[in-house]
Amino acid sequence: MDYRFKVFQKVAEKLSFTKAAAELYISQPAVTKHIAALEAELGHKLFVRKGSYIELTEAGKITLKYVRKAEKIFNELIFELSTLDSQVKGKLKIGSSSTMTQYILPKILADFKSKFSDLSISVINGNTQQIERALQRNEIDLGIVEGKSKRTDYQYIEFIRDEIVLVAKSSSKIAKKLEITLEELKSLPLVLREEGSGTLEVIVYNLRKKGLNLNDLNIQIRLGSTEAIKNYILHSQALSFLSIHSILNELKRNELSVIDIKDFQIKRHFNFILPKGEQNRLVELFIRFARYYNF
Repeated sequence: MDYRFKVFQKVAEKLSFTKAAAELYISQPAVTKHIAALEAELGHKLFVRKGSYIELTEAGKITLKYVRKAEKIFNELIFELSTLDSQVKGKLKIGSSSTMTQYILPKILADFKSKFSDLSISVINGNTQQIERALQRNEIDLGIVEGKSKRTDYQYIEFIRDEIVLVAKSSSKIAKKLEITLEELKSLPLVLREEGSGTLEVIVYNLRKKGLNLNDLNIQIRLGSTEAIKNYILHSQALSFLSIHSILNELKRNELSVIDIKDFQIKRHFNFILPKGEQNRLVELFIRFARYYNF
């Protein structure tokens, strides 16, 4: 795509010229220049300033919709061209967080392996901190984690969206309530992940935005995996915050229920994490395949 559209898309998604510039590795004046040139060509203002914030105009919203469509088509083209060589060979080492390894990655890897049967693929599982360390020690080629750290020697590429929801056993008393408040949450028995978990980090961050700390909560126990937490919940009256991707089967079987919290949501992205700079072809091939996988 025209680079100006890429700049526009990044500004539109971040609603910040500064953040867009940082992620594109260009200066803020350069971002401003690209947006101004695009607005002149399209004949419409794409952003409007509201105090210290910016918002998309109606024209901006329409433009973003079509830019996303164009990006998807362009990347599908690049991927299809890259797969013409059916003799792709080599080794790909991936490190991924627990949620990704257990609930999302296996079906992607199965299809990827069927398309490129000569590839050797290995996956290690760990929390976000462990994956970052493995990448630093060159033990893996690519990581998939929740959120982003503050390290500047890595680049992050958005993969898929996720939502962390409050979950309880469907037969429990609390599951009969349609909604609870954050004040009610304080007294409920909770099960949380271990320190270093990307999921826990996202939960803590979002609670703090509402003025809550972990010390304010009734934490019964910490467990080291989502499966352990689910099994604990199924045998107790406790609740936990879990990825929606991790409980789809339990929701279908009506074993677990999602408890809505008034004025509170936890949304996040899973991201590819890799060293800055040129990447090998297998990493690029897998990222393209995974990002446009039909979930």
